Amino acid sequence: MSNTTSDSPLRRVLVVDDEPMVREVVTAYLERDGYRVTTAADGLAALEALETTHPDLVVLDVMLPKLDGFDVLTQLRKRTDVPVILLTARTEEVDRVLGLELGADDYVVKPFSPRELAARVRSVLRRARPLPSHRNLEFGRLVIDGATREVTKDGVAVELTPKEFDLIAFLADSPRQVFSRSQLLEHVWDSSADYQDPSTVTVHIRRLRRKLEDDPEQPEWLETVWGVGYRFQP
Repeated sequence: MSNTTSDSPLRRVLVVDDEPMVREVVTAYLERDGYRVTTAADGLAALEALETTHPDLVVLDVMLPKLDGFDVLTQLRKRTDVPVILLTARTEEVDRVLGLELGADDYVVKPFSPRELAARVRSVLRRARPLPSHRNLEFGRLVIDGATREVTKDGVAVELTPKEFDLIAFLADSPRQVFSRSQLLEHVWDSSADYQDPSTVTVHIRRLRRKLEDDPEQPEWLETVWGVGYRFQP
């Protein structure tokens, strides 16, 4: 009997992993939560499935045959802003940071708990939904539309990943308030420093500055408060 949740009615998830057991277990947990699951066993098959299934979220292993997960993510980001959760057996920070720099929204390190992964999927999809309660936030040249989840600068749309939008919208909704990385993990990632690397926040701030600021080294909006965290300066 399917245990469908209100967060995931018929939403589609693409699971990409070359290990049959991982695909089977992850599929079982996600289907129990009410998701439609498609699987792929290598990078090329993942790109093909992306075109045919149009998933709402992709769970993507880094170590894949034919085309590795980083290459898949790079190609994927040229086509869509669909949320991506990376699965990686690599524990080096540089690999995690690379995945985030390429546009991943979250990552889970192998070996992982399927229950934790299912919770991450729910969290990322919930955050990727339109938020009608969010009003338009206008700061001169910068406009953040919470209903359409669009950001424009000087009237030109800025392409953001779902998590990048979540982060800028959260900070801008409380201008001048300083948030620590732990607080941002809790509110934006629905996670905690116990389960998520705080450098995740740092990488997303860096990416946002590159996309939004005229000079990322001298940010106008996204300020670092040294020793504390970050704030949005209107």
